[in-house]
Amino acid sequence: MADIVQQRIEDRIPALEQLERDGLFTNKEVKSMLKRSTALEYKLHRTDFITYIQVCIDKNIYIGYLEYDRLGFYEINVLELIKKRRARIGYHFKREEIEYPIIHCIHHVFRRATKNDVQLWLSQVAFNKEWVTKSQLSKILSSMLAIHPDKLVTLWIMAAKCEMEDRNSSESTRHLFLRALRFHPEKKKVFQEYFRMELMHAEKLRKQQQELEQAKIDVGEYTFSPEILSGKLAELLYRDAAQKIKGAEFILSLIQIAAIFDFTKELQDTILQDLQCRYVDDCMMWDFMAKSELDAAGAPELQSAKGRASDTDRREEQTSLNSRKSQIDMYCLTVDCSLFQRKERLLRVLQSAHDAKLLQETFYKNWLQVLLSSGDTVSATQIAITATQHFSQSLEMWIFSLQTLVHLESTEAGHLFQEALKHMNPKESLPLWQLQADWSMTSQIPEDTETLFQKGLLSPVPAVSSTMKEKYLEWSYKTGGYKRARKTFTGTHQINLHEHRPFTRTFFMKMIEIEKEQETPKMSNLRDYYERALREFGSSVEDLWMECIKEELGRHGNPENCGKLHWRAVQMLEGESVECFTTKYALLQTGHM
Repeated sequence: MADIVQQRIEDRIPALEQLERDGLFTNKEVKSMLKRSTALEYKLHRTDFITYIQVCIDKNIYIGYLEYDRLGFYEINVLELIKKRRARIGYHFKREEIEYPIIHCIHHVFRRATKNDVQLWLSQVAFNKEWVTKSQLSKILSSMLAIHPDKLVTLWIMAAKCEMEDRNSSESTRHLFLRALRFHPEKKKVFQEYFRMELMHAEKLRKQQQELEQAKIDVGEYTFSPEILSGKLAELLYRDAAQKIKGAEFILSLIQIAAIFDFTKELQDTILQDLQCRYVDDCMMWDFMAKSELDAAGAPELQSAKGRASDTDRREEQTSLNSRKSQIDMYCLTVDCSLFQRKERLLRVLQSAHDAKLLQETFYKNWLQVLLSSGDTVSATQIAITATQHFSQSLEMWIFSLQTLVHLESTEAGHLFQEALKHMNPKESLPLWQLQADWSMTSQIPEDTETLFQKGLLSPVPAVSSTMKEKYLEWSYKTGGYKRARKTFTGTHQINLHEHRPFTRTFFMKMIEIEKEQETPKMSNLRDYYERALREFGSSVEDLWMECIKEELGRHGNPENCGKLHWRAVQMLEGESVECFTTKYALLQTGHM
C-alpha cells in the first residue's frame, strides 16, 4: 500500500512545484499540501473517499489555506483557492501544468470510490459542471444511469437536460427519455418533460427553417418534415401517456406545457377534446372549461358587451354545477371562477354557497375582501363574525376576521377577541394575544390595556407570557416615559416583571435601551439589568457578556470591571460559547471589534 501511495504523491510533485514557481503558493503551503495529500491518500485505502473529495457547499467562504485542513474540504477547495489567487495576481497561464493534474486526481478518486451512493455521483456531476468539458459530463451521467437506472426520475431528467441544452442533441435526449420510460413507465414527470422536449425540438426546427428562408440559403434535398414541425411527435407521445396515466390533472398539465408554444393550437384542441370525452365527471376538467370560457368571453369573437355578459353568467354559474361531482366541489369552482368577474355576480354566488353551508374558509376571506373594497362595512362585520362561527378551530380565520373588525374600528372587536381565546388552543394563541395587544394600545383606554397585559402575563404558555411582558414594557415607556417604564420593570405594580419568569433576552435589552436613551443614564441601573440578563442567559449567550464588557469600557463604565467579567464569563459559559467569547474578547482588546 505504501508503494502505491508514494507513487501517487510523486505524481503530484510537479504540479506543486509549479504552484510555488508561479508564486501562487508559498513553500510552506506547498509542504503543507504535500503532507495533507499523503495523509488523505492513506485514508483512501480505508474507503474514506468523501472526506477527500467533499464539495464545499458554500464556495464563497474562504478563510485561508490552512483552514481547509480543519474543514476537511481539500482537493476541490485547492482548485478554488488557486482560482482566487490567479485572479488576485492576474496570472492565467500554465493551466495544463497546475489545474489539470489536480482535476485528474479528483477524477481518479471518484473512479476508485464506490458507485452505490447516488449522492456521490451527484457530487461528481456538480464538480464536472464547473471544471470539465460538457462531453465528459455526458459520459459521467451515462455511467451513473447505467448503474442506477431505477433510483430517481430526476437523474434521467438531469441527463436529458444536459444533452438537450449543453450538447444540443435532440436525438440523444429522446433516446434517454425512452430509456427512462422503460424503468419508470408510469412517472408523470418523465412524460411531462419528454413532451416538453419534443415541442422544444419542433420549435428549434421551425426557427432554423425560418432563418434559412430569410437568408435564402439553398439546402438542397434536405427538407423539414411538416409533421415534426407541427408537433406530431409530441401528439404521439401524449396518446401513449394518456393510456398509461389516468386523471384529468395530468392531461391538464400537458395542455399547460403545450400552451407555452405558439404553434400548438391544433395539438391543444386535440388534447382538450380527449379531456372532455374521458373525464366528464372530473371537477378539475369543469374548472378548466369554465375558466377557458371566461377567457373566451373577453375575446373579440363575441359580438356585443351584452352577449359577453349574459354568456359568461350562464356558463360560469351553470357549467360546473351541472357535473356529477359533489355540490361542495362545484360551489368552490364556481366561486373560484367568479373571482374573475363582476362583484355583483360574485357576491350572489358566495351568498348562495353560504346559505347552503358549503362555503369553504378561503372563500370567506375572499368575500370579506370584496365587501371591504365595496365599502359595505355592515355586511363585512356580520360575515367576519359568522365565518368564525363556522370555522371556530381555524387560527387563520380568527385572525383574518379580527383584523377586519379592527380595520373597521368595530365595537364587536373586543368581544370577538375573547371568543377567539376561548375557542383556540392556548398553545396556538400567541398571534391572537399580539393582535389584541396592538389593538388595545391604539383603541382602548390605558386602564383596559394594562388589565390586558396583566392577564397576558399570567398565561400558562411561556411564549405568550414573555411576549406580553416585552409589549407591556414597551407600551409603558411610550405612554408614561422613563419613570413609568422603570416602575413597570422593577415591579411596584401587581406583578414584578423583573422577577416574573419566563424571561427573554429581548425583554432585558429593551430596558437597557430605554436606560441608555436617557440624557444621563445610570450605570448602576445598567449593571443591574445586565446582571439579571446574565443570570438567565449567561451560560449560552457570549454576546451578552461582550455587550456588558463594552458598556464598562464606555463613558459611564469602569474598565477595571472588565477583567472580573471576563473571568466570570469563562467560568459560566458552556461548550463552544467559551471559545467564541475568548476570540471576540481578544479581538476587542486588539481594537478589531
